[in-house]
Amino acid sequence: MLWIRNILFVVLLSASFQGDGAIKVGVDLLFEKDAFHQLLNGKKIGLITNHTAVNKDLQTTLELLKNHSQSFEVAAIFTPEHGFYGDGYAYETIDDGVVDGIPCYGLHGKRRRPTEEMLSSIDLLIYDIQDIGSRAYTFVATLFYCMEAAAKSHLPMLVLDRPNPMGGNIVDGPSVEEKWRSVMGYIAIPYCYGMTIGELASFFNSEYQIGCELTVIPMEGWKRGMTFQDTGLPWVPTSPQIPEADTPFFYSTTGLIGHCSLTSIGIGYTLPFKLIGSPWIEAQKLSIALNQQNLPGVLFQPFYFRPFFGKFKGQNCQGVRIVITDPDTFLPVTTQFTLLGVLKNLYPAQFGEMLHALQSSRNKVDVFKKLTGSEEVLEIIANEKYVIWKLRELCARVRKEFLPIREKYLIKSYS
Repeated sequence: MLWIRNILFVVLLSASFQGDGAIKVGVDLLFEKDAFHQLLNGKKIGLITNHTAVNKDLQTTLELLKNHSQSFEVAAIFTPEHGFYGDGYAYETIDDGVVDGIPCYGLHGKRRRPTEEMLSSIDLLIYDIQDIGSRAYTFVATLFYCMEAAAKSHLPMLVLDRPNPMGGNIVDGPSVEEKWRSVMGYIAIPYCYGMTIGELASFFNSEYQIGCELTVIPMEGWKRGMTFQDTGLPWVPTSPQIPEADTPFFYSTTGLIGHCSLTSIGIGYTLPFKLIGSPWIEAQKLSIALNQQNLPGVLFQPFYFRPFFGKFKGQNCQGVRIVITDPDTFLPVTTQFTLLGVLKNLYPAQFGEMLHALQSSRNKVDVFKKLTGSEEVLEIIANEKYVIWKLRELCARVRKEFLPIREKYLIKSYS
């Protein structure tokens, strides 16, 4: 009977990968629905996009627009961090260039938004980029900046909706204080906001009174409880260290630890963001301590590895691999704060060295506060002996405040 089970496994795996084709993203409906398609007629379009904007057949939005361009023209492309092809490193300035004969302007560097001059010959802006569900990932701020630019130039804007890869229900982490607004967190939403990019656009436009002439083209078939793996859509790595459809969960679980340089977080190994480890950690000890926290939707497996590059390159490391057991209940940022608290308790000397190095660098402190959006997180980590409960309380407080506001902008068909 083993061969039968193996065949069933292959069939199920194939079905999971291919999906049933029922879910359509915004760009699909742009060309299927006459009311949406007519919005393009006679327009010179500025397309805000990158390599992640594909349909189920891996056709890019740029390619689809060019294939349907009898009555309109793609006149300019604007692209976010990591560039049009997604090969740029984190924080790297994206230069201007040409893509398929069309001027392509980078929106990550000294320039964050299209200029009035760039938009002077544009009639319509279209935004289509795959998000990862974390406000610290700069694509969210790029959307906001482009909406402001559209409003200033009196241009209509279409946002083509796509799945939040973590699903549409995870709300977790601190919000953004006015003082710490940046491209790493420009708006007062939790670190994980449980919304699609289309829902965020409506939220931005209303809550921040942008005044953009906004149209969101929603998906068909997507539901809030779906992770990206559930959609059957092809995943395109959004940046060099987000290679797989489940990596967004882990980006929000270890990214701050990585910024602090406390441990390796798998960047430089084969599991970016999916583990923590160092030469001074004892894998069994750490896994037991973390599993005793009884965090929802996650377990911690003792793990041994040797990074190929980056932190602890070539050194034998021990730590834990983070295993999500239930995406519906998992809380990425709460889990990350628990990791920090347990590491502080088990390894106070190494944690103290990390804090000293962090606080000795004005730039690293400022970036940490921009990533978390607040000063409170660092104060708790630095000054409290037992940080876990205070940080969990912070996440719970922000979640309670945000949920009623968020509710107003949720697309009903996604329920």
